[in-house]
Amino acid sequence: MDKFKTIKQNSKAEIEEKKSRFIAELFYIENVNQAEEYIKQVKKKYFDARHHCYAYRIIQDNAIKDKQSDDGEPSGTAGAPMLNILTKNQIVNVLVIVTRYFGGTLLGTGGLVKAYSEATLKAIENTEIIMQELGYEMQITITYADLEKFKYYAQKNSINIINTKYENNIVCTIEINKEEKEKLLMQENFNILEYAVLREKYIRRSDEI
Repeated sequence: MDKFKTIKQNSKAEIEEKKSRFIAELFYIENVNQAEEYIKQVKKKYFDARHHCYAYRIIQDNAIKDKQSDDGEPSGTAGAPMLNILTKNQIVNVLVIVTRYFGGTLLGTGGLVKAYSEATLKAIENTEIIMQELGYEMQITITYADLEKFKYYAQKNSINIINTKYENNIVCTIEINKEEKEKLLMQENFNILEYAVLREKYIRRSDEI
């Protein structure tokens, strides 16, 4: 998979159903370890809640890996509908956790599916959906005189500057897609003294869809 949809930033939403509180938190993740760490953090933050249901989809070995958990709710009433919403929206590298504080009234299976789905949808509405694509992490070396020209070029072409080192010359670490890499190396607005591709990686583009 060279290109797919993901979220621009983490988000949060909360709904109430018959005095039960459903707190949905949406996280950008790149691997299973990050998902597990966020789940631990949320369980610690809301330690007195009854349920912490979750679902995630990530790109792993060029395929989508997903997982969901009802965390004590009746089977199929929480994790599955949450995962279904992520799938229908075609977003990946994302984790949603919905924490429930029980309000004393049973909601029934239909009520639970509705509540967990609604909380998940609201969290998605509170973020922006952008494209993520296969590209590179790359280092380029330029002169001090060309720094502002390069920064302007990067902004206009959605190139993310991760880090800038001020040495004898300027060394910038950037995220760039395959097409833009070739264009960058051929441009004549400024002089690239040296460049090196550090690794291939999935990058989030700042341009929205």
